[in-house]
Amino acid sequence: MFAACAGAGTLRVPLDRQTIQAAIDAAEEGDRIVVSPGTWRGRLVLKPRIALVSSGDAATGEKGLQRAERTVIDGSGEAVTVPGVVMAEGAVLDGFTVTGMGAFDEPLWRRHWEERGRLQDHGETGAFGAPAVAADGVSCQILNCIVHHNGQSGIALRGRKGAAVNTIVTGNRCFRNMGGGIGIMEGAGGIIQQNECYENFFAGIGHSGETAPLVMDNDCHGNVRAGIGISEGACPVVRGNHCHGNRRAGIGIRTGAGTRPVVEDNHCESNGMAGIGVEEGAEPVLRGNHCVKNELAGIGADSGAKPIIVANECRENGAAGIGFSSGCEGILFRNVCAANALVALGLAEKARAIVVDNAFSRDGGVPPLVAVKGGSEVILSGNKLTGGGVAGVLVEGRALLERNTITGSGEQSANGIWLWKGTSAFGAGNTVRGFKAHLTVSPGAGWAGEKP
Repeated sequence: MFAACAGAGTLRVPLDRQTIQAAIDAAEEGDRIVVSPGTWRGRLVLKPRIALVSSGDAATGEKGLQRAERTVIDGSGEAVTVPGVVMAEGAVLDGFTVTGMGAFDEPLWRRHWEERGRLQDHGETGAFGAPAVAADGVSCQILNCIVHHNGQSGIALRGRKGAAVNTIVTGNRCFRNMGGGIGIMEGAGGIIQQNECYENFFAGIGHSGETAPLVMDNDCHGNVRAGIGISEGACPVVRGNHCHGNRRAGIGIRTGAGTRPVVEDNHCESNGMAGIGVEEGAEPVLRGNHCVKNELAGIGADSGAKPIIVANECRENGAAGIGFSSGCEGILFRNVCAANALVALGLAEKARAIVVDNAFSRDGGVPPLVAVKGGSEVILSGNKLTGGGVAGVLVEGRALLERNTITGSGEQSANGIWLWKGTSAFGAGNTVRGFKAHLTVSPGAGWAGEKP
């Protein structure tokens, strides 16, 4: 896949060639081009199986490697019509700053930051465009670069029909780009690892169109949209990333049943909406994630999404621990939802869920621990609910409740199970204690089975 070292020559810039592009043009497959510190103007087109490397060692600077900070490829802010650095099959780009490939628009960035990206065109978020660094239909390596203040995306990868395209993108810092920090689209794969992507106009790392890379151990924060965005049939494995302080979700998943990523062991904290948000019919597997102190839900599903949610921890979020609405369906198994401001689990607007062996708790507060409203349907089996509020479980819809333990605490623990008008519910083997009323059936509601 990548260049072999045997027999490789070395070209030095400016010692052997005055410009980087002149050295690239003179290089043969397997050659290594070493570039001295300085600011190098213009755009570059690499050749297959060459390595373009900045001169220096592994010493770190303020924003990345010192050698990357000192070796700058600068497009001078000229209008974006072609990419800044065009990768080639088997090529390596290692340790450069890439900037000024198109103009960074500070007022526009600021306006969309304040609007949380609500006014952005979804179509543009998945467009390849003219990125600062482009891997278009080629497998290559992009390493240790600092990519910032560019007119479109920082690094963009695009697949090629009928070919396996796998790129390694590791150790880069992508910030203040007028697109995403890193974009993977149209069938591209590979490994996206240990990058820091922040304050980008779209997502920190974005996926669209049947891509399936491994995305792990990245730090995505302060982006106008999600820390990591997944859409249009993308199915990456997203593991061990830290997504925090983004204006929308920490991880946002949307657009269609074909969007089926595996999202596991990520930490999503203090994002402006959900820790993990799923919508528009997407069907991800969410496993072992930690969603803490997000402004809305820890995990939120909307507009027909169908997530499988297993062994996640949702704590201290501003609304629900886990929330479903607008016809969503899902399976929840062995999750922990604790100390969220409103409900631990909320189902609304004809949502449906199978909820098994979860732990839901909150100290104090008026809202119920589990709220099933708006004609929603739920199977609650083997769950442990602990805390106060108007109800342990409030139902306005249909419910099967079996083998749950519902324990109230404090003066506000009113109803263990409260069935509102229009509800139809069946219960067996539930244990309710610590509430003023174990079971409250409002007029117009129906209960069958054992009374707790």
